[in-house]
Amino acid sequence: MFEEIRFNTIERLPNYVFAEVNAIKMAARRAGEDIIDFSMGNPDGKTPQHIIDKLCESANKDKTSGYSVSAGIYKLRLAICNWYKRKYSVELDPETEAVATMGSKEGFVNLARAIINPGDVAIVPDPAYPIHTQAFIIAGGNVAKMPLHYNEQFELDENKFFASLETALKESIPRAKYLVVNFPHNPTTITAEKSFYERLVAVAKKERFYIISDIAYAELAFGDYKTPSIFEVEGAKDVAVEAYTLSKTYNMAGWRVGFVVGNKRLIAALKKIKSWFDYGMYTPIQVAATIALDGDQACIEEIKNTYIKRLDVLIDAFENAGWSLKKSRASMFVWAKLPQSKTHLKSLEFSKQLLQNAGVAVSPGIGFGEAGDEYVRIALIENENRIRQAARNIKKYLKSE
Repeated sequence: MFEEIRFNTIERLPNYVFAEVNAIKMAARRAGEDIIDFSMGNPDGKTPQHIIDKLCESANKDKTSGYSVSAGIYKLRLAICNWYKRKYSVELDPETEAVATMGSKEGFVNLARAIINPGDVAIVPDPAYPIHTQAFIIAGGNVAKMPLHYNEQFELDENKFFASLETALKESIPRAKYLVVNFPHNPTTITAEKSFYERLVAVAKKERFYIISDIAYAELAFGDYKTPSIFEVEGAKDVAVEAYTLSKTYNMAGWRVGFVVGNKRLIAALKKIKSWFDYGMYTPIQVAATIALDGDQACIEEIKNTYIKRLDVLIDAFENAGWSLKKSRASMFVWAKLPQSKTHLKSLEFSKQLLQNAGVAVSPGIGFGEAGDEYVRIALIENENRIRQAARNIKKYLKSE
């Protein structure tokens, strides 16, 4: 009899919590129901026209449809470095310190596959964007969780963070080799200051671990807040890499363009593994991405202002509906604590009920880790009128007790 083959890596991956909510959502839509969907951080706006125009121009040229370069064409890597120089006054070498990726998620997974030995430990704060945890599992490593601490303004509590990190480092067997940080944070929207990275780089050098920083929402910072980069800290290249994506900043989610920069050893490992797995993005997309990074940046303010308006409307409308939420300082999300009358449901059951009884889809916090189970994540991807309609539906649901 044929012996069943075990797929150990797949079996270590948990079931995708969001799939349950998605299944209910799709069934409702097939039945003709109107679902107001806040569940996925999928930008609904159009990619800026000058970027689209460059894509079309390049696609119409000869010799742009062949294989490309897995690490990214030189002009794109140069544009990546120019972005860092312009935004952060940071100098990067496009040949050895930058690699273009098919979105930051692909870059993150392949980086983990390139640098993780079986059994290696990475520390990941809880809650976390799922791939920040599961990339290490896929690569055959292990994950140690540590709690995130923050105030009501969604600002990181640095002292508590470093106390938790110290505990995680002491308790990790074997000693942790990597730490993931992600600010502005997905899902919680927590922000950090440059002082945090100064302390973190010093600890990494002392304790001998690498930092993997994800700043996917760097440009979606509101008011006076400006997202720092770890590379603003002297010596950060010795211990860190940083990932970014054009998905949110330029409404280019489906284009799949991102990058990883920093430590030469880690970048070389990522470039090497990518050279075996892929031939790079479609060249016209890379050319258009170059224009996105190097071209007119006025579009960013327009996109950011859209999220600011939606955030203000959502906070006010949901308050009137009986669901009091805190305003974030960055990202395209609201990290929403469950309404007082619904805390007993926890996040998954509340998300199901909200979908079934109010026609509103959100992401259950448990999908981001145990520490998220009293929250849901709301993405600002519906317009103001749809947000107000969602609030009216939610008000009826909350009053139906």
